[in-house]
Amino acid sequence: MHSKNAAFSGLDFDLHLCNYRAVAARKKKSSVEEASSEPVLRFTDDHFWVRAEDGSAQFGLSEIGQQRAGEIIAVELPDVGDRIERGEVCGEVETARTVQEFSAPVTGTVTAINGDLDEQPSLVNEDPYYEGWLIEVELDDADELDELLSTDEYEEIVAEEEGG
Repeated sequence: MHSKNAAFSGLDFDLHLCNYRAVAARKKKSSVEEASSEPVLRFTDDHFWVRAEDGSAQFGLSEIGQQRAGEIIAVELPDVGDRIERGEVCGEVETARTVQEFSAPVTGTVTAINGDLDEQPSLVNEDPYYEGWLIEVELDDADELDELLSTDEYEEIVAEEEGG
């Protein structure tokens, strides 16, 4: 036998569900209003990700990109203070099979590079979106982010490349 405190009656459950939806809708609205200060994740069609927040951006090789590259054994990155231009070569990723140059997905001044990759380039393979990031820049023009792919657009491109 269940007491009223142990389980909702049908009416109590409906009222609880309506209240939950109202609270969730308020939270969703406030999170949309605050979204301008939250990180934005975008992608390039050559399998790099860009995470931007407050006028700066960090970028690296995507999960798909690192899988296709294979084991990363070295990276060459620009120096802090260097200026990088969207679409221009700014570094190299070396695997056991090849050395591949990569282009900057955004324009700006390099404010940090992932020095951990000097000793552990495999971080790009192990944790591409966090520990394996490559470069951080102060953005010249945050509107460039709008020209990059959303997560959904990127997933569609990957599916097409894989024949799906």
